[in-house]
Amino acid sequence: MSARIVLLVTSPRLPAGLLTAAAWDAVRRHPVLAGAESELTTAVRAVGAEVTVVDGRATQALLDAAAAHGVAVWLAGPAGDESLARELGLRLAREPGLAELELMYGSWDPPGARLLDAVAVMDRLASPGGDPWKRAQTHRSLAGFLLEECYEAYDAISAGDTDALREELGDVLLQVVLHARLAEELPEGQRWTVDDVAGGLVDKMVRRNPHVFADAEAGTLEEIEASWERIKRAEKARDSVLDGIALSQPALALAAKILERAGRVGLAVPPPLADSQVDPAARLGASLLATVAAARGAGLDPEAALRRAALAYADAVRAAEKA
Repeated sequence: MSARIVLLVTSPRLPAGLLTAAAWDAVRRHPVLAGAESELTTAVRAVGAEVTVVDGRATQALLDAAAAHGVAVWLAGPAGDESLARELGLRLAREPGLAELELMYGSWDPPGARLLDAVAVMDRLASPGGDPWKRAQTHRSLAGFLLEECYEAYDAISAGDTDALREELGDVLLQVVLHARLAEELPEGQRWTVDDVAGGLVDKMVRRNPHVFADAEAGTLEEIEASWERIKRAEKARDSVLDGIALSQPALALAAKILERAGRVGLAVPPPLADSQVDPAARLGASLLATVAAARGAGLDPEAALRRAALAYADAVRAAEKA
């Protein structure tokens, strides 16, 4: 039976001792080699296995250990030690009788594991010795960037460009992670972390979806939406149906949202008449509000309609420039 070299690859984002049963069997039964000391080498030694840290020619050391013991295990580093795997593969391709090469996954990244990398990188950037620009920011100084990145993600959706959407959502996530990291520097009693953000989100999703996480019946989509609204109202003590509306959104969308909220509870409050306004700006505002109300009555999205018309007009301007 030929010698065998096992390249044991693990996730650097999980606790070092969290390995599969097959991985633990391998490190207990066979000689183990590694390129450097790490939390993983410590965990393996803790169960009585011997680990040899190789300084230099790892390929030859592995071949010698496999020849002497039949099987040798290599604990790959956080990056997977691809260069070593490539060198071993080329050597064994030239001399196939030396050993067989086996890739074993002792652990692997769960979904969302790269979010941990994003948090770790941002912590490095916003810590002493990191990026001076990020360290100088505040929630207020970053507010415009958050809006801008959301608008760019919206543009990608409107264009149907899912590759661009992936990139733009990354920029939105950067803003979330940066805001959370800056919040860690707030005074005692005010500070919070990205885990508080995620934890609050998880709790909210579980509470507001009892048809998934509890025994409530799913029903129709309309019933699910109504249940969501009931739970939301119970969570937030509000004096008005308009409480919670984002007042910083564009005025056209803001007007549509106010009218939608009022209509949701059956409030028939007529908008002001344009002709009754003395001030020209007030008259224009009342006229625009009436237009938004008419659009809502017709089942149209006034924000999307104006955006479409504005973009078409932009195309006409570009065509006129070329002419």
